[in-house]
Amino acid sequence: MSRFSRRTPASLEPNRLSATLETLRAAGAPLVDLTLSNPTRAGIAYPRAELLDALNDPRSLAYEPSAQGLLEARQAIAARHGGLDPANLLLAGSTSEAYGWLFKLLCEPGDSVLVPRPSYPLFECLATLEAVRAVQYPLIEELRWGFDFSEMERHLDPRTRAIVLVNPNNPTGTYLKRDQWLHLQEFAAYRHLAIIADEVFFDYAWQPDPARASALMGSHLALTFTLSGLSKAAGLPQMKLGWIHVAGPEEARAEALSRLEWIADSYLPVSAPVQHAAARWLELAPAIQSAIRSRTTRNRQALEDAIRPESGWRVLPSEGGWCAVLEAPRIHSEEEWILHLLQSRHMLLQPGFFYDFEREAFLVASLLPAPELFDEGLQRLTASIRSV
Repeated sequence: MSRFSRRTPASLEPNRLSATLETLRAAGAPLVDLTLSNPTRAGIAYPRAELLDALNDPRSLAYEPSAQGLLEARQAIAARHGGLDPANLLLAGSTSEAYGWLFKLLCEPGDSVLVPRPSYPLFECLATLEAVRAVQYPLIEELRWGFDFSEMERHLDPRTRAIVLVNPNNPTGTYLKRDQWLHLQEFAAYRHLAIIADEVFFDYAWQPDPARASALMGSHLALTFTLSGLSKAAGLPQMKLGWIHVAGPEEARAEALSRLEWIADSYLPVSAPVQHAAARWLELAPAIQSAIRSRTTRNRQALEDAIRPESGWRVLPSEGGWCAVLEAPRIHSEEEWILHLLQSRHMLLQPGFFYDFEREAFLVASLLPAPELFDEGLQRLTASIRSV
């Protein structure tokens, strides 16, 4: 019998891709990494002095724990989202931690939550750590990676407790639309399911769209939890602050918030300096977002200019986010394409199976790298395309 929980991986051995990458790094190969997801390592211009000055707050010397989070920080977050009631917000150390709390709140061990496919690859890990099953429902490519409610219905079981959505989806960059949001609220309320909406990338749309919906908008027929955090909203993943907004029918909303506060009181993960600095950081966030949007927009245009349809490759349409999805000819598997590019061109992309695409062959590129690095990666990629 193993001495360790089955909620941790059966094996921690690196996969073939990771092993190849480490070998090349150890050999000093001139790698171009187009998987970079950390904006603080991407050459983005940050207001360094102002960010650090916000941490110089004498109130941080006193320990004044608040399970829901300090009111000043919640007020700043509420204002940023257009005038929410700060009483309906609760602070966590990150959105990953927020997922864990919500799975604790909503699920008994062995219950299930529906999670989108393709999407962010962490859901199964987070659910497993809470002894919850992550059941994937498909996003339909022909519907621009939108919902098919009959498919969602087909993946329900008697122990389903919540539906997770990512808005915009990562990596396809597809936003929730107003008609979909109303339908999803009705769908969930009728079946007594909660909705968990991850909107960390919501501010990074390429273009305005009046049909776009946020999970914060409108009347909420179902118990609804909307997640975001400083990691994306202010490009500050190192500052470790996420938040949950709770909405829904009044009785369910009030009880959910009280129970979440009880869970949060067992952890109290958010440091005082971060909470006291949050209001100032959110004031600085628009300029940081603008710099990131400028970078990702520029790199996406360069990618679209470089990948010509006659090459057999294409860049999938997208509405926003920090990455782009390429479709490669199915003459190779995704793993074979990634290994070929890594070994022959010393460039790194992510395979689509990291995000659970249902078919081959998709490759995912981050749009965050510095322009000179991104362009070098494009030159290596297009050279490889021409040589195949």
